[in-house]
Amino acid sequence: MRRGVGLAAFDRQEQSKRSFAELSSELSRSQIENLHSQLDQFRTALAHFASTHRESIKSDPTFRHAFRQMCSSIGVDPLAGPRQGGWWAELLGLGDWQYELGVQIVDVCVSTRGRNGGLIEMSELVRLVSKLRGMSGGGITEDDIVRSIKTLQPLGAGYQVVEIDGCKMVRSVVKALDEDQTVILAIAREKGGRVVEDDFIRQKGWTRDRTRAALENMLIRDGLCWLDAQDETAGRAYWIPSAMQWDA
Repeated sequence: MRRGVGLAAFDRQEQSKRSFAELSSELSRSQIENLHSQLDQFRTALAHFASTHRESIKSDPTFRHAFRQMCSSIGVDPLAGPRQGGWWAELLGLGDWQYELGVQIVDVCVSTRGRNGGLIEMSELVRLVSKLRGMSGGGITEDDIVRSIKTLQPLGAGYQVVEIDGCKMVRSVVKALDEDQTVILAIAREKGGRVVEDDFIRQKGWTRDRTRAALENMLIRDGLCWLDAQDETAGRAYWIPSAMQWDA
């Protein structure tokens, strides 16, 4: 007959399990302590880097981009807001910079909404924000704008970056562009902002009723275009401000 496992063997097995469990706990504690030590060292190094290069990070877009790439490689965003960036934003002193930029974006979007209906080309927004910041504002990039717009999302005001025919634009109103409006904006960009009904009938094969309905919705419902009812060549032309170049 095969005999069962003896008590001595059973005790040795239980002792081995307890030994492995204790070793595992000890290794876990050691690893956690080592991780905390590495984080403390990294925080000290980052504090030194921030105190040395803080102004360059704020004012030099190339340096700021390289700094972000370095931090992204280790999975952190030092320019995020206080809730997202935690001590990173506090340590670098850049959280306020990001929110300040967000306020300036709102300023530009609201002040130009009367002429563009709440849709502005990204390059134009960068230009106007840079002008608003003045000589002390430092270089502002599209990436800076995109990141700051993310901090505005909790406001629920509809601030969003959209792409139309390869062109980035910023929407500052709570409404989505339908498919026809996207086509109109793309063609308007090709034509410097001025479009007529025949452009869409000829290029897109739209009916005149569809074309006029889409343009009238942009004019009356959404405020995204102007009507020139006395156009010299077509008699009736629509101007899309967000597709026009402005010097002011």
